[in-house]
Amino acid sequence: MELGLGDKIVLVTGSSKGIGKAIAAGFAAEGSKVAITARGAEELQQAAREISKSTGADVIGVAVDMSKAAEITHMVEEVVKRFGTVHVLVNNAGGVGTFAPFQDLSDDDWLEILNLNLLSAVRATRAVLPFMQRQKWGRIINISSESGTQPDAFMPHYNASKAAMNNLTKSLSKAYAADGILVNTVSPAFIMTPLVANMLQKMAKEQGTSAEEVAAQFLEKNRPHIELKRPGESEEVASAVVYLASEQASFITGANLRVDGGSVASV
Repeated sequence: MELGLGDKIVLVTGSSKGIGKAIAAGFAAEGSKVAITARGAEELQQAAREISKSTGADVIGVAVDMSKAAEITHMVEEVVKRFGTVHVLVNNAGGVGTFAPFQDLSDDDWLEILNLNLLSAVRATRAVLPFMQRQKWGRIINISSESGTQPDAFMPHYNASKAAMNNLTKSLSKAYAADGILVNTVSPAFIMTPLVANMLQKMAKEQGTSAEEVAAQFLEKNRPHIELKRPGESEEVASAVVYLASEQASFITGANLRVDGGSVASV
């Protein structure tokens, strides 16, 4: 399938590892020029070199703290300085914040997660919109979570931030369709990122069992509706994102594509 991404400039935030890195590599494999971002400059540049070496694509790293508005503006300026524009923005940067039940979360905990998970996407989108509007073509893909649709009892601040991301996507899709800008969400479930793998290894060591057994226990207790009975892979999320950015998805906007193995139980 010809995806028509060979001449596109792609910016993927939070992309030095895990899902973000897989997304960046997916676009690079299609021939796109790719900018990746993260806070840690050394790890970021290493990731850029790895993706470039494996795909032959032009890949740059821009160090940025996505919780700071001025740095987000600078990030987009750097990408445009290097590549001339931005065709595709993937808002992947985010985090889980304080892992705690509702009654233990402070106002600062709520503000921190909303700033990182929601306002980072708002600011990055605001910065790239003029370029997309000028060229009458753009793709914005927001990485949400199954928790935005089917929230857990824990981490309500995280769940709410992802629900807000889903809502933002729908609003933007309506506001900018006339400019040729398509805006969609991809919502992963339990994905085997390096962070998750390390967490499972640590838990397995503490319990004297294997990481596979710990993963199976987690799925049974916390994600019983994942019908495929396994964690997803970062590359499976990346494939969905790359497709939504392509010419093959030119009549899809305002959608929430769930890459969750059937985890969300509702229709």
